[in-house]
Amino acid sequence: MKRRDVIKMMGASLLIGGGLFASKAVRAKEEKAPPLPWPYKKLDPEKVAERAYLGYYKGACCYGAFDSIVGSAQELLGYPYTMLPTELFVFGQGGVADVASLCGALLGAAAAVFLFTGGLEKETREKSYALIQDLFNFYEQEALPKYVPKNPKVNVEIKRSAARSPLCHVSVTRWCKVTGYKAFSKERSERCGRLTADCALYALKLIESHVAGQFKQAYLLSAEVKRCRTCHDKGGTLEDSRGMMDCSMCHFTGKKAKHP
Repeated sequence: MKRRDVIKMMGASLLIGGGLFASKAVRAKEEKAPPLPWPYKKLDPEKVAERAYLGYYKGACCYGAFDSIVGSAQELLGYPYTMLPTELFVFGQGGVADVASLCGALLGAAAAVFLFTGGLEKETREKSYALIQDLFNFYEQEALPKYVPKNPKVNVEIKRSAARSPLCHVSVTRWCKVTGYKAFSKERSERCGRLTADCALYALKLIESHVAGQFKQAYLLSAEVKRCRTCHDKGGTLEDSRGMMDCSMCHFTGKKAKHP
């Protein structure tokens, strides 16, 4: 073998070896998730809403809300969002595994908000919590669903109702009373699909307002909730409870609370 052939082979080996080392370095970097919050780039709200609606029929409410925002970010930004499987949030279906506790659309949307705005630091966390609290108040106080899909799976008029609670059980029950539809009807499923889009859209609005430094709480606690909290929450005379939900949905329904 000639001397120049040996040099060529050595050069090729170095290039291949260098490429392997470089690719390993890139993979090592990509395998480590950066701390929150993760970077945000503006998403198309119409596409997010439609993805949330269709996502509901694919993997239910929690998945639809989370995937519509984070799945869109995966396509637009790639790493680190590609490290996070959006299928993880299928578990939130029907108020978490069909238990009918916290509405899955709220859970998925809140997780997306925290991903872009939250973190371990107390100040960062509290700012993100303020956004999520506004999302919850929006859900409780607004008559929903507002979103109308381009090609609805169930093509009927879907009436709106105010949930007055973040709980799936209460939200669905109140809507069924308003509309007359059954809880396991295709119409109720369609309502929840559209509701998922509503939550994703409002979550996206909150994320963008935070990134722009323009967030201002739009949905405040009701006077009734504030009144209950003066006694029952932190620093109150009783301090035997905590929370920001509308108390009357579960306590002393139809009659005044009895106080000592």
